[in-house]
Amino acid sequence: MKLLWANSGFLHPTTRGGQIRTLEMLRQLHRRHEIHYAALWDSEPEGVRRTSEYSTRAFPVAFRTASKRSPSFALEVAAGAFSSLPLAIGRWRCAEFRNTLAKLIREENYDAMVCDFLVTAVNFPEIEKAVLFQHNVESVLWERHSETAPDVLRRKYFRAQARRMRAFEGDVCRRAARVIAVSENDASAIAGRFGVACASVPTGVDVDAFSRPPTGVEEQGEGLVFIGSMDWMPNIDGMVWFVQEVLPLIRARRPAMPVTIVGRRPPPAIRALTASDPHLHITGTVPDVRPHLWNAAVSIVPLRIGGGTRIKIYEAMAAGVPVVSTTIGAEGLDVADGLTIALADTPEEFARRCLELAADATIAAKIGRAAREMVAARYSWEQVSRVFEQLLMQSPEPAVQ
Repeated sequence: MKLLWANSGFLHPTTRGGQIRTLEMLRQLHRRHEIHYAALWDSEPEGVRRTSEYSTRAFPVAFRTASKRSPSFALEVAAGAFSSLPLAIGRWRCAEFRNTLAKLIREENYDAMVCDFLVTAVNFPEIEKAVLFQHNVESVLWERHSETAPDVLRRKYFRAQARRMRAFEGDVCRRAARVIAVSENDASAIAGRFGVACASVPTGVDVDAFSRPPTGVEEQGEGLVFIGSMDWMPNIDGMVWFVQEVLPLIRARRPAMPVTIVGRRPPPAIRALTASDPHLHITGTVPDVRPHLWNAAVSIVPLRIGGGTRIKIYEAMAAGVPVVSTTIGAEGLDVADGLTIALADTPEEFARRCLELAADATIAAKIGRAAREMVAARYSWEQVSRVFEQLLMQSPEPAVQ
């Protein structure tokens, strides 16, 4: 099969869950198929240099979005007020990328085409012939932002963006040849919201890569760890909530318990959290997240806003580290509260379950083993890629139900 895969960016450095999902599936598909990878390129040399790991040919289009702390971004926000597109979509429009994709589609005679992420659809010239790969239900994320925003102005802004996102997302989903989501929950949400048929593939994990090394790392780590991109609003919101609402309850029992936030580009709102807590550590970008998992007692996922599935949960499970998550944080994943994960939605319950697992190595090991056995048996990337491959090879069904 000859496959065009279009994306809004390249896959290295790999710092986000969606990148991991795409990269691991493409590595598997590349073993059996010819992959043409076309994406916007922000001049990071590693991105283009490593495309041979997952594609036959690569087509980079130079493009850089404005930093969210720059005057240029403020101008984008102001201009976005007069656009029908949500800002998170409109700021990625690129005529050169659209022309590149149109030329490839016209000349290369692909057997299948994938528009990876909703944002890529703003530049995809013939979405009616492509599979839309939805890593989140984007309008749900923005609606949840509006529900949790701390003040009236931001709630109003997020509500407006959510309305625009829902309109754009619905239009793209209805026009695409096929929509594939990353969980049955998301597939049901897309079908219900937009009236389209939607398939799903599960989230995978590289179990061997995350297995605890035989020496050099204690079986029971110390402290709590959060792993996730810290320039993504749901992660920022979740960790601010955790530090402000949950951590004081933990500190009342365990004043010196280490808490580590691991992830790229932590904003000032996150860095400021360490000012009054010497046991709260922020790493920024790290070359390898695995040692941070192996050296932790508990992996925390305190998300109040979310969509898609959290790869970070399956990675912690593969490492044998017990996870405490909100229900939204684990949404769409194959988990069982008390057996393979601990779920908690109030500050009091979240603190209690963190303290319990950090203090009781027997309970922590039991949950960690059960979770690792579950992901090893069901969610290898090879298994996930085969599901995706079969969906690509099927004749598309009419999208609108």
